[in-house]
Amino acid sequence: MINKVAASVADALAGTPDGATVMIGGFGTAGIPNELIDGLIAQGAKDLTVVNNNAGNGEAGLAALLAAGRVRKIICSFPRQADSQVFDGLYRSGRLELELVPQGNLSERIRAAGAGIGAFFTPTGFGTELALNADGTPKETRVINGRPYVLEYPIHGDLALIKAERGDRWGNLTYRKTARNFGPSMAMACRRTVASVHEIVELGALDPETIVTPAIFVSQVVRVERQATQAGGFRKVA
Repeated sequence: MINKVAASVADALAGTPDGATVMIGGFGTAGIPNELIDGLIAQGAKDLTVVNNNAGNGEAGLAALLAAGRVRKIICSFPRQADSQVFDGLYRSGRLELELVPQGNLSERIRAAGAGIGAFFTPTGFGTELALNADGTPKETRVINGRPYVLEYPIHGDLALIKAERGDRWGNLTYRKTARNFGPSMAMACRRTVASVHEIVELGALDPETIVTPAIFVSQVVRVERQATQAGGFRKVA
């Protein structure tokens, strides 16, 4: 009998190796799997490469993972916000490597990994420093129909940590509004995917038309309690 429901976050993340590339869903604070990130901190894996849209907010979640010294490199689009002090301090002191990727390119590089695409040409970044490799050498370029393009490669991951709304024991997932963001493509791009959900339902309870991430892309599901948080004077539900 297929049952991907983990007894705990710790069980779901056991065995995560040092040096892993970990994709973490979320757009700002929307859809951040905080419980899974806390579990990764407790699990102890280090020297990680993290892929996320941002580089942490405040002191919790991804920022806490950075502060714990577990991350060697971060690949993201928006590393700096008003409350990105943890990232700022680590980056300025040379303790954290950054690969800055335009958001559309980031999304497509993740999607390409899941779709089995070897590489793709994009006009974004052409003629800028983003068209250089990490060693300073230029990336491959090509003119197509009179427009210049830069060759970009997929980002593959070892582990995806994503936040969903509901799931079943097979691992089928649905999402809540903007919490969806990068989750589905990250699940396809990684060898293993651990998803937190607020509700585990019986098989057949999820309308097939509403399943965004099918079970084939999910390794384990763990149920977490919904947390009410305070932000900007308004009460919201995470």
